[in-house]
Amino acid sequence: MKYISAKEAADKWGISQRRVSFLCAENRIPDAQRVGNMWIIPEIAIKPVDGRCNKMSEEAFVKPFLKWAGGKGQLLTKIKAYYPFEEGKITKYAEPFIGGGAVLFDILSKYQLDEVYISDINADLINTYKAIRDNVDEVISYLKSMEEMFLPFEIEVRKNYFYQQRDKFNRLKSEAHNNFDLEKAALMIFLNKTCFNGLYRVNKKGLFNVPMGSYKKPTICDEKNLRAVSECLQNVIIVHGDYKQSDSFIDSNTFVYFDPPYRPITDSASFTAYTEYDFNDKEQIELAEFVDKINKKGAKIVISNSDPKNIDENDDFFDEIYSSHRIKRVDATRMINSNAKKRGKIKELLISNF
Repeated sequence: MKYISAKEAADKWGISQRRVSFLCAENRIPDAQRVGNMWIIPEIAIKPVDGRCNKMSEEAFVKPFLKWAGGKGQLLTKIKAYYPFEEGKITKYAEPFIGGGAVLFDILSKYQLDEVYISDINADLINTYKAIRDNVDEVISYLKSMEEMFLPFEIEVRKNYFYQQRDKFNRLKSEAHNNFDLEKAALMIFLNKTCFNGLYRVNKKGLFNVPMGSYKKPTICDEKNLRAVSECLQNVIIVHGDYKQSDSFIDSNTFVYFDPPYRPITDSASFTAYTEYDFNDKEQIELAEFVDKINKKGAKIVISNSDPKNIDENDDFFDEIYSSHRIKRVDATRMINSNAKKRGKIKELLISNF
């Protein structure tokens, strides 16, 4: 039998050499052999069918498993216009402020990429992503139990149960020191589905403090979607950490989408408390400097943020710190406001280097 190298197989199949090595290590290429520190593949071997998210059936359509303040569902059609994957040069994706993952799941549903990297400084969010990727059966089991305990009862019993689970979640946060925890992951999903407006908000001590919402029949355990999400995430690198840690992953073959905490456009709109850490103008400027740094690597980059000109036409904060990039103002709908009358059309920014 004649053999070829992993690089030759990668060129033949139109994927990366690293991806070929991964397939060999998973025993998905029959008769592939490891010789020293390299793989050799039978010349007649056929490219394995990709089992990642974009190969799933339409019945297994995947959507974000959390409702997330600032989620990009409503802007997705505008962000899609920036996807740079069609020509084949961009084979990697990075999203260092993952949040609810609307853009991530859309990309995974449409494209076969060699490597995908997501991260967030919110340890509980990353814990939940990892739990669904690695232990979805256990997460579903926890959620089904919570659903059975919550849905059949009247509001007062529900309230008691909700606040018990919120206390347990905060206790696990404090005791586990952000270590991997399946029950904490399930509790985060439960609280997200049953709390006010599906918010995730913490106080300065890092404790979740959102009250119960008024949903009559919330979907606490969406088993079908959770399994679809788990399948999507199988080959995704999931990191708890600052966006700057993505530096070593990003190269000229990478599309990067940054969705940081938005700059408040009014004094009363300072909802950036996804973690106990602030993300103010200083941090926005540091992010812009990081964008300039990876721009020099040749990565394709898109950043979203609020448009301060909604309130002050003379506020050029983002126009100045992203002066070397393209800034597009797009329509969006303000969803986070206790006064429903103040929810409406505003402008947001999509900033790109291409």
